Amino acid sequence: MKKSKKNLFVTGVLAISLGLTACSSNSSSGSTSPDKDTGAFNPDNADGQTYEEVRSSLGEVPKLSEEIKLGAVAKAFENEYWRTLKEGMETGAQKFSDKGMNLTIDVKSPQGEADEEGQLAIVKDMINKKYSALLLSPISDSNLVPGVESALEKDIPVMNVNDGIIKEAPNFVGPKADLNGESAAEWISEKLNGEGKVAIIVGMPKAFAARQRTLGFENWMKDNAPNIDIAEKQNADWDRAKAKDIAATWIKKHGDLAAIFANNDTMALGAQEAVNESGKDILVVGVDGIGEAYESIRKGELDATIDSFPKYKGQIAVEMTIRQLGGQEVPRVIWTPQALIDETNVDTPAEEIIKWVDPTIAK
Repeated sequence: MKKSKKNLFVTGVLAISLGLTACSSNSSSGSTSPDKDTGAFNPDNADGQTYEEVRSSLGEVPKLSEEIKLGAVAKAFENEYWRTLKEGMETGAQKFSDKGMNLTIDVKSPQGEADEEGQLAIVKDMINKKYSALLLSPISDSNLVPGVESALEKDIPVMNVNDGIIKEAPNFVGPKADLNGESAAEWISEKLNGEGKVAIIVGMPKAFAARQRTLGFENWMKDNAPNIDIAEKQNADWDRAKAKDIAATWIKKHGDLAAIFANNDTMALGAQEAVNESGKDILVVGVDGIGEAYESIRKGELDATIDSFPKYKGQIAVEMTIRQLGGQEVPRVIWTPQALIDETNVDTPAEEIIKWVDPTIAK
C-alpha cells in the first residue's frame, strides 16, 4: 500500500552525532516499565565523549606490533542489525590489518535473542581460548556478568558494545538510547502538529535499549507535546509477528490512532503490516536503520527509523579496543552517532550523514 502523506510536512535531516548510539495504561499482558534500580549503570546519564572527541583528545591510534585476536559476541544474527554490527567490526579489524597490524576478530552470537545461557557459553569459551579483548553486546544487563568478571580477573579487557548494559565492564560504546526515543517523539509530534493519539511497542523487558527508548519517547512527549496522548504501550519482545498482532488490536480499538513508535525496526515493520492491512494512514517509526526499513521508507510505507549506524559503530568499537590495548585511557562511555531517517534523506549515504572518516593510525 502506498501511504498517503497528506497533511504532513517535510522535515529536514535530524542527524545527531552525540556527545558520545512497560506496563500499558490500557493493556495488561506482556508489558514492562522503565528500570527503577538507581544503582544500575546508565550510560545515557553518564559524562561521556563522542568518538570524535576521543579521537581529538587521544590522537592517532597506536600501531600494535603483537598478535591481537579480538572476540566479539552479539545478540543474535537472525536480526539484520546484529549481522550489520558484525560486518562493521570485521571491516574495522580488516582496515587495521591492512595498515600492518597482526589483528583478527571472531564475531559470534547465540541461537536467538532469548538464549542468555548460550551467549554466556560463547564468552566463557573465548576467555578459555585467551582472546586479547572482548567486545560484548549482552542479551540482558546481567547474563554476561559472570563472563565479564572472569575475563577481568584474567586481565582480558572488556568493551560493552551498544546493549544491554554491563556495569562491571570498564567501557561502553554505543548511542544514547533515550535520544532514540526523543528523536522519534519530536518527529511524530511535528507530523501531528502536537496533537493526537499514539502508541508504543516496547522491545524485550530486560533490554536496556527498550527501557530507555521508551522512556525517552515518553519524557519528550510529556515535556514538549502535552496534547499527544500515549494511549497504549505493550512489549512485543523484538518479535515482528507479535508487534503486528498488537498493532492490529490497537487499530481496531482506537479508530483515531495516529502513530505507532516501535523500539526496533523489526517490530515497526510488523506494525506497518497491520497498518497496511487496515487501509488507514497511521505513522509508524522504528529504530535501528536496517535495510528492510530503508526499503519500506522508499516504498512510502514505513515513515521513519532512527539509524544508529551499526556498520560504523562496530568500527568505532574495534578502534576504541585497540586504543585501550595500546595503552591509551579511553573514556568510560563513548557515544556513537545516530540520525533520523525519513523520505527526505533515505537515499543520502551514511558517510555523508554522519561525516565519517577513518581513524589515523600511528606509523
